[in-house]
Amino acid sequence: MSESTVVQLQAKDYASDQDVRWCPGCGDYSILAQTKKVLSRVGAKRETTVFVSGIGCSSRFPYYVNTYGFHSIHGRAPGLATGIKIANPDLTVWVATGDGDGLSIGGNHLLHAIRRNVNIKILLFNNRIYGLTKGQYSPTSPFGKKTKSTPMGSVDFPLHPLSVAIGAEATFVARTIDVNVKHLEYVLERAAQHKGSAFIEIYQNCNIFNDMAFEYATAKETKDDTTLYLEHNRPLTFGKDHKKGIRLNAMDPEIVELGSGINEDDLLFHNEKQAEPSLAYLLSRMHYPEFPEPMGVFRCVERPTYEDMVVNQVRTAKEKSSSRLEDLFNEGETWEVN
Repeated sequence: MSESTVVQLQAKDYASDQDVRWCPGCGDYSILAQTKKVLSRVGAKRETTVFVSGIGCSSRFPYYVNTYGFHSIHGRAPGLATGIKIANPDLTVWVATGDGDGLSIGGNHLLHAIRRNVNIKILLFNNRIYGLTKGQYSPTSPFGKKTKSTPMGSVDFPLHPLSVAIGAEATFVARTIDVNVKHLEYVLERAAQHKGSAFIEIYQNCNIFNDMAFEYATAKETKDDTTLYLEHNRPLTFGKDHKKGIRLNAMDPEIVELGSGINEDDLLFHNEKQAEPSLAYLLSRMHYPEFPEPMGVFRCVERPTYEDMVVNQVRTAKEKSSSRLEDLFNEGETWEVN
């Protein structure tokens, strides 16, 4: 088939024949819908696209997308995705995981996939609860959270996914939220276009076991003051009329009101291309209620990918090695036992 006759797939073409079974009103429906739109927009081929998941509500994803898929075991999706990408670098590999699957038993695998800069796209659905197993606290649940497994309140301090990813020097780090579908679509498309490990934290409402966990960031009355949308090379402003901003006081961020001698030039400017990750890390530490929570692309930098370097090493080894089995046996350090 010539390029001129290639049919552009629509979002509906990426839907599988499986009934989508999440709880009515679950934020996962929005993530699935926007992912299919992005697959269409970037021209993803179904035969070269793979979705890998672990265990949890998010991990139903491979069943609902009409591509190749691998429903792996608890927490191991990043490891499986790494193996798939190395075995066939031409594949486009996505990981669907959750705050429980990816940050508890899967924390080790997630961390190493990110630090290696494997060219995979990791979608971490963060609802701050274990949904599939019926409402236990998760690694991202707030301190003091009362659940079925912590009836007196959690005494764990929560992990902050973006801080973990930036600490591991992920080359693409972003945050978005399920109900802001335009922004969710934008972030997913940016991740799809990035070459390297792309880590996206998606605030996702579990309306059964942790309903309204992100109401502060979604309610019409509060969202302007509790969220801050990042733009490259633009100052950090927020509020209904963007009259509030973030500036640095020594090494600490602080909220200021624009006017009365303070203008945009006094504010902290966002630079997603900065190689040094300290600024992105600082933004990842801004949490409600002390600060508005940043949304958007925190970091987007270039670095050689793991699979490219592995392929190059294999090619070099083949070029240097003899094709004779006897030569291979006697290559390098050998010794004879009498």
